Amino acid sequence: MRRAVRVPGHERHTVLLVGKSVVAAALAWFVAHDVLHARSPAFAPFSAVLIMNVTLYESLRQAALYVGAVAIGVAVQAGIGFVAGPRLLAFVLLAAITLVIERWPVLRSQRAQVSTAAFFAFATYVTTSGSEQRAAQLGWIVVLVLLGCALGVAINLFVAPPLRYRSAEYAIQSLAAAVDGLLRELVPALREGRLDGQETQRLAELALRAEGLIAQARSAVETAQQSVWLNPRRFLPRHRARTSFDRYRSVINALERVTYQLSSLVRALRQWEEPESLPYRNLLNRYADFLDDVDGMMRVLAEIDEDALAAQSSRLVDLADRAGAERRRVAEQADADHLPLSDPDRPYGILVVEASRIMEELRNTCDALLAAARADNN
Repeated sequence: MRRAVRVPGHERHTVLLVGKSVVAAALAWFVAHDVLHARSPAFAPFSAVLIMNVTLYESLRQAALYVGAVAIGVAVQAGIGFVAGPRLLAFVLLAAITLVIERWPVLRSQRAQVSTAAFFAFATYVTTSGSEQRAAQLGWIVVLVLLGCALGVAINLFVAPPLRYRSAEYAIQSLAAAVDGLLRELVPALREGRLDGQETQRLAELALRAEGLIAQARSAVETAQQSVWLNPRRFLPRHRARTSFDRYRSVINALERVTYQLSSLVRALRQWEEPESLPYRNLLNRYADFLDDVDGMMRVLAEIDEDALAAQSSRLVDLADRAGAERRRVAEQADADHLPLSDPDRPYGILVVEASRIMEELRNTCDALLAAARADNN
């Protein structure tokens, strides 16, 4: 709780979402129970909480799917109930039909609500007498669900509607920090020639951990993009220019490829079984210098902040220039030592090629962030 108050981030978003869910549930209960005097008022607060989401777009989407699922479940119960009555056979038939409908992919994450709504509707049908009363009570279920969803979306819209700009930054920071962690271990291993099986296995595990963050980073950027859609806060002066997340996607795409290229590099090192007398140590030292500058870029990206993007992008360009010079020295060293770059059974060629690919992706990252910084200043 203290962290949620001090700094923006996941903790603050969680506290805010819980608070809005409480407000939406309380308001839905008050309207359903005290104003409408509904027989089953719990449907309203349950619906309000169920569709509350971190973005307005997702709240509306979930509300539409949930209302559709409930309406289908209630409609199936109404049809079966008024034909077969409140009998066990009717319930078995209801369960079979609704569970089959739940296989329908259109309702997505709300598919399970078809049978849930149908079972609640059956219970309401059984405990009510008279055809008109039964029809009215089944209709009330749909009305209360609509009420809860409407109040949930309204609270999410008017009470601090979420804008998740920072989630995209956090995604880049986390992925860059993971790559930084890999490079901090890889650089000294290259300089000291520690390329035994145990060391390269540890490096491979670090590379795999970084790869595992790629999907999370992409998801965070998509969530940030969704938070802009339908959000009235995007029209405020401070947010008006920040409606696109293409810059973040470009950076994550580049970091993804850099991560895979480093993984390929580590796999190549695991095949290294040359005796120390061969002249590969000079190449390793050059390569360590190159990756050290790459790591400097990762450390900048691990602290990426849109408010300081101009200074950070300039710093990245300087580091990219240094890394580019070191990459050229790697190629020159490989030529000077007459290393067999074309031999597929030896890792020299892979190291040189991956250095060029890594440099290309880092240049693309610099270009994307520089363009974004200039656009923000205009």
